[in-house]
Amino acid sequence: MFRENKPVAIALFLVFLAVTTGQALGQDVSSSSDLVGADLNAIQTAVPFLTIAPDSRAGALGDAGAATAPDVSSQNWNLAKYAFIEGNGGFAISYTPWLRSLIPDINLAYLSGYYRVDDQQVISSSLRYFSLGSITFTDYNGTVTGQYNPNEFAFDAGYSRLFTNNLSGGIAFRFIYSNLTNGQTTADGQETKAGISFAADLGFYYQDEIRVGGNDALWAAGINFSNMGTPISYTVDATKTPIPTNMRIGGRFLYHIDDYNSISINADLNKLMVPTPPVYETDSVTGEQVVLYGKETPESVVVGMFQSFIDAPGHPRSDGSRSPFLEEFYEIAYSAGVEYWYRNQFAIRSGYFHEHATKGNRKYFTVGVGLKLNVFAIDFAYLIPTNGQNSPLANTLRFTLGFDFASLNL
Repeated sequence: MFRENKPVAIALFLVFLAVTTGQALGQDVSSSSDLVGADLNAIQTAVPFLTIAPDSRAGALGDAGAATAPDVSSQNWNLAKYAFIEGNGGFAISYTPWLRSLIPDINLAYLSGYYRVDDQQVISSSLRYFSLGSITFTDYNGTVTGQYNPNEFAFDAGYSRLFTNNLSGGIAFRFIYSNLTNGQTTADGQETKAGISFAADLGFYYQDEIRVGGNDALWAAGINFSNMGTPISYTVDATKTPIPTNMRIGGRFLYHIDDYNSISINADLNKLMVPTPPVYETDSVTGEQVVLYGKETPESVVVGMFQSFIDAPGHPRSDGSRSPFLEEFYEIAYSAGVEYWYRNQFAIRSGYFHEHATKGNRKYFTVGVGLKLNVFAIDFAYLIPTNGQNSPLANTLRFTLGFDFASLNL
C-alpha cells in the first residue's frame, strides 16, 4: 500500500516545489532588472482573446499544449494530436471568468469537439466566445447615447491525419468576428463596424514509446502555427491591425511509474509571428516619421510572418547601441508544466508561464486538478500571478466539463 501511494506524495512535493520556485522567479517588476534601460515594446494585435488559454487542463500546465497528451481541447493547441487520441468522439465545454480584478462581467466560453472517421482520420471543431461586459457610450457632453455588450467569437473546423505510426498532421480553418462598438461613430466622425478575419492553423505532432529504467515511457514533440490570417479593421478607412498569428513549439516526456501512477513533464516555446513595432524619429527636413530602429511593417501578411523573426528594434545596451537579437529572444514566452495521474482517473497539475516585462509582463504560476470517470471528465485550474499583487490576472479560475467516448463504438 505504501509503495502504491508513494508517487502521490512525490506529485504533491512537485506541486509545492513549483509554487515556491514560481514565487521566487516571479518577483514584482518594480524590483526587477528587466526594465532597466529598456523600451516597452509589446506587440499589438487585434482579437487578443485568441491568445487566452480556454481550457482548464492546459491552463493548469502553464499554458503548455503543443505536445501534451491528446484531449478533447487539442483544437486550440495543436489539432494534429487528435490523430493519436484514443476516443472515437467527444466534446468539452470550458468557462473562464476573465480579469475579474478589473471588471466583473468579462468571460470566455469555449466549446470543442472531435469525431474519429477511421483509424487514421479525425475531424474536429471549436467555438470560442468572448464577452467584454457592458459598455455605456456617451457623447462630448456626457449624454448617454447607448449601451452595448461588446463580444467576439471564433469558429473553426479541422482535419487531422496519421502519416505514420508516430507522426501526424492537422489543418483548421477559422472565421473570426469582433464587434466592439455596435456601429457607434468615433470622436472624429468615422462610423465603426465589426471586424472580420479568416485564418488557418497548421500543426504537426510526433510521439514514440520508449523504455526507461525498465518501465514504459513516451516522448513527444509538436509544432503549431495558429491564426495565420487577414488583419482586422474596425472602421472603413482605418489601418488594419494584424491578428495574433502564433508559432508554438513544445515537447513532452511521460514516465509510467507503475501500473497505477504516471507523470509527465511538458514545455512550450511561444512566439507571435507579427511584426514588431519599429522606433521612429522625425526627419528634420521633411518632418515625416522615418524608421530609426527596426523595420517598417510590411503590407503582406506572409512577409510580416517571416520578418517577425528579424525586425526587432533592439534592446538598448549600456553603451547606447541596441541588440536586435536580444529583443527577438525576449519575444519568446515559455511555458512548463508537470502532470501526475493516478489510475488514469485523478490528475494533479502545476505549471509556470513567463513573458518578458517589455513584451507584456505576464508571469504566473498555475495549479489544477482533474477527475475522469468513464466518459465523463471535469477539470479545474487556478492562476496565481507572480509579477505583483495588483495583477489583473489575479484569482483567475477555469472550469472544463468534458465527455470523451473512448470505449463506445460510434
